[in-house]
Amino acid sequence: MKLTLPLMGMLFASVFSAGMTASKAAEYPLPADNSRLIGENTTYVVPNDGKPLEAVAAKYQIGLIAMLEANPGVDPLLPKPGTVLTIPSQMLLPDTKREGIVINLAELRLYYYPKGENKVVVYPIGIGQLGRNTPEMVTSISQKIPNPTWTPTPNIRKIYLKEQGITLPGVVPAGPDNPMGLFAMRLAAGQGHYLIHGTNANFGIGMRVSSGCIRLRPDDIEALFNSVPKGTRVQVINQPVKFDIEPDGKRYVEVHQPLSRTETDDPQTMPILLSAALKKFRASDETNKQVLKDAIERRSGMPVLVNTGNEDINTPPAAGAM
Repeated sequence: MKLTLPLMGMLFASVFSAGMTASKAAEYPLPADNSRLIGENTTYVVPNDGKPLEAVAAKYQIGLIAMLEANPGVDPLLPKPGTVLTIPSQMLLPDTKREGIVINLAELRLYYYPKGENKVVVYPIGIGQLGRNTPEMVTSISQKIPNPTWTPTPNIRKIYLKEQGITLPGVVPAGPDNPMGLFAMRLAAGQGHYLIHGTNANFGIGMRVSSGCIRLRPDDIEALFNSVPKGTRVQVINQPVKFDIEPDGKRYVEVHQPLSRTETDDPQTMPILLSAALKKFRASDETNKQVLKDAIERRSGMPVLVNTGNEDINTPPAAGAM
């Protein structure tokens, strides 16, 4: 799926004037330490209500690109009534420390592990667009800011003027028209330019749309802001492929479209670098190599069972343009 995000964003803005459906945060019980599979996929039949795919994504706490990965060929602006959509609510936890906030850029998700609670809360996010990438890092929440003002950097002001013909003020006051929304949490990394914040727009979550910050839907940032203490650990990773062997021996791989590096990259077809651990996973006699290969080509963003002998159970459809 190759998206021209600025154009798509403008198109979405024109049809998203109706309010999105608020939904409760997606919470999952934490599995055992030797397990990483959480959630279950469900389905949804598109009603004849004229709403865009983002309305369904918001209802189920899913990002837009995740919905498109799971449902290739669906019109994001006006999905056809009667279409049965897959809601990709099953996932593998990132293979990293279960502490604080973990952000996986490739899957456009934020995982929050509340201290002392046996659960994980998962939020779809928007991240830095091409050329204004959100960096990988290990840092912490240095400041919590209710009703933030926005002070665009000189470079951002130049970009807005050049690309959109908009002259930004030196400071955008707090309030409903502020692009940072009503809540923001500053990261300690660097000079503090990166924040986790809300938005005043009803599009862009689950997409690469920001100037490097991490963006959440209004209800989500409010819930996260009220839950996360100052000083919380934040780890940002970029892992398009997650894989796991569950305690019952089932082998799963979850593949997302990698982040494009140039304007000409197509995330659906660009090569994915396989780690040494993934190559070892593939080489095992317990792994069906063809199913694994198909899953890497399909990039559905959902866990796929790849055990030998399960060829007819969970073989993904052939890859195709989205």
